[in-house]
Amino acid sequence: MRARSSSASTSAGATAAARRTEPDAVALEPIGDHRIIIHLSRATRSFCLDTGEQFLRQAGDIDVVPSGAIGGFVAETPYQSLQIRLAPGMLDHAASRGRQLAAARLTHHHMLRNDRIVLLGQALESDVKAGSPSGPLFAENVGMALALELLNLANDPPGEAIRLSNAQLQRVLAYIDANLDQPLTIDILSREAGVSSSHLRTWFKAAMDVTIHRYILRRRVEHARQLLLQGDRKLSDVALEAGFAHQSHLAKWMRRELGRSPSELRRSKD
Repeated sequence: MRARSSSASTSAGATAAARRTEPDAVALEPIGDHRIIIHLSRATRSFCLDTGEQFLRQAGDIDVVPSGAIGGFVAETPYQSLQIRLAPGMLDHAASRGRQLAAARLTHHHMLRNDRIVLLGQALESDVKAGSPSGPLFAENVGMALALELLNLANDPPGEAIRLSNAQLQRVLAYIDANLDQPLTIDILSREAGVSSSHLRTWFKAAMDVTIHRYILRRRVEHARQLLLQGDRKLSDVALEAGFAHQSHLAKWMRRELGRSPSELRRSKD
């Protein structure tokens, strides 16, 4: 593992450290600090040592490893990440100033998306690289802002963290739209999201209020509707391009979703 690290002490008795790493595998041993790990590489398929599941991490995905917890993953390819360390005392100090609950409830978070954490981490890394020209004050202020972000995570209702991130959901939706004419199995889509197939079924339904199977059918019907209205192509060709095995399947689902058959839809445009 190649790594560069440095740290700055704060008046709250905590340490904030920025570290950039390029390993192909890493196991995080328990330490006294909370860790925020921001993924920097474009895309990395990985095997999580905590859950035993496969994930697809993208640039900006964030993992939070609480004080005393283990973590880490094995990546298929080398990757870069920015690691930030905050002592629990900093969160306790932020909690007392904001009259919030103590930070003891901070738990593991995988693949979060939070632009504020990313920007704060980049600012801290830049300060460390520059030799901390402002002394410990800048690191203390950034560390306090990060502590407040972690407090917001710790105080979220328990169910809110168990879901697809917006980035994961958008990746799945974009993949579906770009591949309507191809087989779209739950295994393919779960790899794209970077979660297990069972989690994708549950979390997609929670996010979209429709099963993933029904969502794909609706997108295929809509794509077929647009093709039918654009020209006089053969119905069999439209069905195949929209991902239906046969034009009778298209007709069945078009009637169910739109209340009209393909021929009725075509006549309506004239």
